[in-house]
Amino acid sequence: MKKIPKLKNEDDEREFWADRSSTDYIDWAKGKRVRFSELRPSEKAISLRMPEFLIEDLKFLANQQGVPYQSLLKTLLSEKVREKLAAYKH
Repeated sequence: MKKIPKLKNEDDEREFWADRSSTDYIDWAKGKRVRFSELRPSEKAISLRMPEFLIEDLKFLANQQGVPYQSLLKTLLSEKVREKLAAYKH
């Protein structure tokens, strides 16, 4: 197995792995499955101006589903972005 070099940051790591196979560096047969139950995706706060009626509609829908309206907004936005990306890639 080859030795993985010490990388300074995520950009260096992405660049390193972009043209290499991990099988040259890691014996996956010795790997163990783990669960990161407390791991949350990183988030960045943004300011977004929206019409009040849209916010009220989101709050109504979220209330019907028993979820916070910002969570519903993120879910809906994520679904639509994935849909658009899939159409774009074809």
